[in-house]
Amino acid sequence: MERHTIKVIARIRSDFPTKFGVPRQSGLVPELRARVVFEPEYRSPDALRGIEGFSHLWLIWQFSGAVRDDWSPTVRPPRLGGNTRMGVFATRSPFRPNPLGLSCVKLEGVEWDAEDGPALLVSGADLMDGTPIYDVKPYVPYADAHPDALGGFASARAETVAVEFPPELLARVPEERRAALTGVLAQDPRPQYQDDPERVYGMAFGGMEVRFRVSGGVLTVVDVERA
Repeated sequence: MERHTIKVIARIRSDFPTKFGVPRQSGLVPELRARVVFEPEYRSPDALRGIEGFSHLWLIWQFSGAVRDDWSPTVRPPRLGGNTRMGVFATRSPFRPNPLGLSCVKLEGVEWDAEDGPALLVSGADLMDGTPIYDVKPYVPYADAHPDALGGFASARAETVAVEFPPELLARVPEERRAALTGVLAQDPRPQYQDDPERVYGMAFGGMEVRFRVSGGVLTVVDVERA
């Protein structure tokens, strides 16, 4: 089999130390903030010249938590309840011959850090902390936006849940992370095939452990602790 090598040019720095809770698609929670930190070889300001003229970027990255030596021509999309098989190339499943992901994020700005060099500040990312990034490309509206595109079995946006966040628990969350955390919880982070109203789930986010349960379309936060 022919093989090629591609280089990791950067890594994402986000509030998700694990896969659980990461939004299922980019842009679902615009309040989420992350940083694209380049590897030392690519920390050149010249490589970013002109990037601030674009409002959005494409990130090409690796499903680093789903790397396998084998692959299957069919997968079970969570959107279909995890019971129906679809062709892997008709889904965005991480279990692919090449575990590559593609995300559109909003560019909030470029910052210079004495240790990390120039970094991209982005919002709406759906990446776990430390995810390897293989490329960054500008989003071009006239070429990349297709209002008449068909979405197949994923046409309907996944339903959200109402979030009940007791004030005394919300007060434990840094103010700048409250909107993002609430937005993540509204996406219902549970596996879509699980529906046990008594089960308490734990999600790591931004240095916190957030525990919640879901019943009747309402997610209730039951505890927030520093991780």
